[in-house]
Amino acid sequence: MSRIGRLPIKIPDGVDVKVEGNLVKVKGPKGNLEKTFVKDMEITMQDGFILVKRPNDSKRNRSLHGLTRSLIYNMVEGVTTGFEKKLEVNGVGYRVQKQGKNLVMNLGFSHQVIVPEIDGITIGVEGQNLITVSGPDKQKVGQFAAEIREKRPPEPYKGKGIKYIDEHIVRKVGKAGKGAK
Repeated sequence: MSRIGRLPIKIPDGVDVKVEGNLVKVKGPKGNLEKTFVKDMEITMQDGFILVKRPNDSKRNRSLHGLTRSLIYNMVEGVTTGFEKKLEVNGVGYRVQKQGKNLVMNLGFSHQVIVPEIDGITIGVEGQNLITVSGPDKQKVGQFAAEIREKRPPEPYKGKGIKYIDEHIVRKVGKAGKGAK
């Protein structure tokens, strides 16, 4: 039995969950999420908990058991507390600012890089070099943060670029000169 899949998911106060076959709808203070899961997984609600069961012990069902439970848990967690990713911009002259619903970044290019907010995602800017991406959907938050990071990934020689706040950049030694020892 899956150690993660067999754990019940407690439904917190203020969260409304509807299970219709393999469609799960979660509504909470931070937003609404819905997702359709694989038909093989049996998703039920009992006494304020969500339970996920698998029909048999085939390899596919064992794999999907824990995954389904984790995805539902992330939906419940997202509508109650939400998810966020923080990015840091490093480099001389590199800065970010918020203009309306757009994120405007100066990243050493000859032009400004403009990234618009998408549905369900909120962009926040702290100072001139910190970006906060937040929202109820964990997958969307991570994907959007990765797309922002992709505009100027950190380079290993000087460390310039956009990196996650908890990311460590492995630095390389530059080219040694002729007389260096």
